[in-house]
Amino acid sequence: MSDKSIVLLFIKAPFKGRVKSRLAAAVGEEAVLELYKNFVLDIIDALSISGYPFRICLYPPDAEETITTWLVGHPVEPQIGNDLGERMEMAFKKIFSEGFTSAILIGSDIPDLTPAVFHEALESLNENDAVIGPAADGGYYLIGFNQRSFLPRIFHGIPWSTDTVFRETMDILKESSLRVHLVPQWKDVDTLEDLKALFERDRNSGFNKSRTMTYLMRNRTRLFH
Repeated sequence: MSDKSIVLLFIKAPFKGRVKSRLAAAVGEEAVLELYKNFVLDIIDALSISGYPFRICLYPPDAEETITTWLVGHPVEPQIGNDLGERMEMAFKKIFSEGFTSAILIGSDIPDLTPAVFHEALESLNENDAVIGPAADGGYYLIGFNQRSFLPRIFHGIPWSTDTVFRETMDILKESSLRVHLVPQWKDVDTLEDLKALFERDRNSGFNKSRTMTYLMRNRTRLFH
């Protein structure tokens, strides 16, 4: 394991009305806030187990004091930029300017990501220029580069939150002749159907003792009515 590798975790501040709007429409704002907090904490647990250094990148930036009080002891810094693409680009540029030689960036919509995914992604950068994790909805949940192969334009002109994000990103990577490794496809949790699918796939997995699954077990009658 190289101490020059790092994981960037992009999160949103868990404020009412600011996270998981489609899911909130089905289960309510209070439940969504609890779920999202559990998502973030479960991903942090997996990152801690992985042994790789990681940094939590927060949006919006003015919520930093609130988040550092919640996530005591974890490194938090604001996301900088006008849209998601610019914020991701700036995060990579900052981390590479600090001397890290490889980095992956993940979102907070998939609480059951495993340490094995982070390991595969970062190890793949020993032989490849980039790594990407396709999401079932047509986006991606993970992207990473080496310092020498970082391609800022991968974040330019992409129609974020559409089902063409992964395809258009791959087109740019191929046009740039980068060697790309794909980690396994995973399913974001954006809707009630996604939440039910998470519950079903993990009720007998190693993730079944997680914060997210514990919450779902306790509240499944109310949430899955």
